Amino acid sequence: MSGIVERFVDDGGDVPVRGSLHRPTSPGVDVLVLTHGAGGNHDAPVLRAVAEAFADRRTTVLRCDLPFRQARSKGPPSPGGAARDRAGLRRAVEVMRARCPGRVLLGGASYGGRQASLLVAEHPGLVDGLLLLAYPLHAPGRPQAPRAEHFPKIRTPVLFVHGTRDPFASLFDVALSGPEFGNLELVGVYQDLRHPANSVIVVREKVALKRYKLRVGDQVGRARVVQIRPRDAVFTIHDFGFERQETLSLRKQEVETP
Repeated sequence: MSGIVERFVDDGGDVPVRGSLHRPTSPGVDVLVLTHGAGGNHDAPVLRAVAEAFADRRTTVLRCDLPFRQARSKGPPSPGGAARDRAGLRRAVEVMRARCPGRVLLGGASYGGRQASLLVAEHPGLVDGLLLLAYPLHAPGRPQAPRAEHFPKIRTPVLFVHGTRDPFASLFDVALSGPEFGNLELVGVYQDLRHPANSVIVVREKVALKRYKLRVGDQVGRARVVQIRPRDAVFTIHDFGFERQETLSLRKQEVETP
């Protein structure tokens, strides 16, 4: 690892900022503020690894303790303290923005990532990018209650880093999600004007070349067919608790029979 790591303390505001600062030997202009999950602190191994990777690429990194962890060395956060934790992250961002002239990125693991995402949803333009490590999409055993209601309000680029065996839910269950929508192309449309329910489209994976025959209401991956038209098909895609619509257009009728 290049550069040095030093203790960082700024008690000048209402919410202290405390943690460790990675300063690359030849620093660039960007900075990453990174925080921990409910059971950890700024010295969590995953935060160290991420900070070292960014520092090696000339990004200054502040690994900081959330206010609840500053108040006590062990134990989980309390729901009533979440707003103060977000205030602590906001102040850390402001402190580092005053020190670094480039982009300010904000990241967090699990609970820290959730508070970071809520903060960015509440304050558009606060940071230039968001890094979410093992985001807790829902509480263990409660997939019916996703913690993603604020995602549509986020206007900042977001990078999710997630495994597939997490009790708080993987963002994409690889075994069930199927192909990504961007990897699909429309290769056939068969529209029955008398009986629209009989209309069929054929989509194909661009890489694997696997084909799917679909009617309105059928689903492939996270995309559900909602409308079939003569030269295209409309899909509803469910991502992180909200949905969007996308259209696949037919460039050439490649499949002769449905």
